[in-house]
Amino acid sequence: MELSVTLLEPQKRAELFGPSDRYLRQIRDALGVRVQARNALVRVLGEPGDVAKAAAVIERLQQLLQQREFLDDQTVEAVIAEADRPPATHDADAVPVFAPDPVRPKTDGQRQYLRAILEKDLVLCLGPAGTGKTYLAVAVAVHLLKTARTKRIVLVRPAVEAGERLGFLPGDLQQKVNPYLRPLFDAMHDMMTFDQLKRFMVNDVIEVIPLAYMRGRTLNNAVVILDEAQNTTPLQMLMFLTRLGHHSRMIVTGDDSQVDLEPGQPSGLIDAVDRLRGCRDVRILRLKEIDIVRHRLVQDIVTRYAARPARAAQEPLASDNNRKPEATEETQRE
Repeated sequence: MELSVTLLEPQKRAELFGPSDRYLRQIRDALGVRVQARNALVRVLGEPGDVAKAAAVIERLQQLLQQREFLDDQTVEAVIAEADRPPATHDADAVPVFAPDPVRPKTDGQRQYLRAILEKDLVLCLGPAGTGKTYLAVAVAVHLLKTARTKRIVLVRPAVEAGERLGFLPGDLQQKVNPYLRPLFDAMHDMMTFDQLKRFMVNDVIEVIPLAYMRGRTLNNAVVILDEAQNTTPLQMLMFLTRLGHHSRMIVTGDDSQVDLEPGQPSGLIDAVDRLRGCRDVRILRLKEIDIVRHRLVQDIVTRYAARPARAAQEPLASDNNRKPEATEETQRE
């Protein structure tokens, strides 16, 4: 079967195809089709089902290029994976946002997470990198803003980084904070246009701030998301949780296997999970490796690092033949 796709914006041909047509090769290799590009047409040849998927991927990438300046390998791979996934039997869990396509949970764990956010005033979600903890929290917040069920969104992160501190970065406070909060902006950009996001931020409908700026505030009629919460102290977590005002809800996310606090400093996220378990209107969830939706290698990477903690830099490498399996707390954890 052969199918032709017309480029909506031929001037963005280079951005759509990628450096040296890399994105076209990704589509070709993943879906088993032949792809030929000439002028404003892309011809796709192969089995009917594969051709239809490849054409859908190209159309979706064109839509994304109307909202952003460029694509990357991860975005292309995610679009391919979405097109190659069996069609869902129902769309009850889709979350409409400002972007044309709704956000959909991809695993049972993510589905339970979305439902908990919509039902409870406070949700604490733990899990490894790539499980969509922050992305889905932002999606629900944007959905509630779109449907006028909240008046504002507040996105918060503690000022702790892996091996670096904000004070060592160049520039003034705003320049220091913006790169640090980039993951939250990236999620927002997937769910609304740049102009919408800029307008919401100018009008304080969307606020992205470090945790230190939360003290003394009461947040009413808001969805408040604390990201990277494993890097809070118990006192910081208490300060954050007590900002909850009327008609608001909070979502706390973090990976308790990647705590960047000083050695011996307890994590506020782990402490909060212990203290709040069983409280009314509080839901605590743990996403697992099976819920990872990033690059297919991420699940294997997380599993292997959990099974055997990383060595200290000074520790010499042992021969694979002499290495003995290590029993660690992570391997025994649920």
